[in-house]
Amino acid sequence: MNKKLIVVLVVILVLIACNAKPKAIEYGIDGCHFCKMTIVDKLHAAEIVTAKGKVYKFDATECMIHFMDEFDTSSIALYLSNNYTEPEVLIDATQATFLISENIPSPMGAFLSAFKSKEKALKTQAEKSGKIYTWKELLTHLKNK
Repeated sequence: MNKKLIVVLVVILVLIACNAKPKAIEYGIDGCHFCKMTIVDKLHAAEIVTAKGKVYKFDATECMIHFMDEFDTSSIALYLSNNYTEPEVLIDATQATFLISENIPSPMGAFLSAFKSKEKALKTQAEKSGKIYTWKELLTHLKNK
């Protein structure tokens, strides 16, 4: 093989290896990177993926947010939360709508749920009560607690 081809192959392999993409959460097996609890709740889990592809899994969105206090967030490529209306489906947390409702228990007691659409969050709020937050509003709310 010529040296140029080898270099090209190595570069391609490096790029593929550093792909920032989520990994499926293995419920009942994976542990929360922040609080160390086993992740079992399929409605409230969360995940961070770094630009280099390292994945951190959490049993609740609030654990992911608290983890950010002790982590260099400039290296984070994806913030993901489970979609409350589709168990096990991870959505972009920065684009999600969040509901804090004492009528929807979550693993860490923040009563926090993520929704892919604002409409579904509002519908759930009408049924369960609570307060709606954007990602930025949620970060501010949880940092001030």
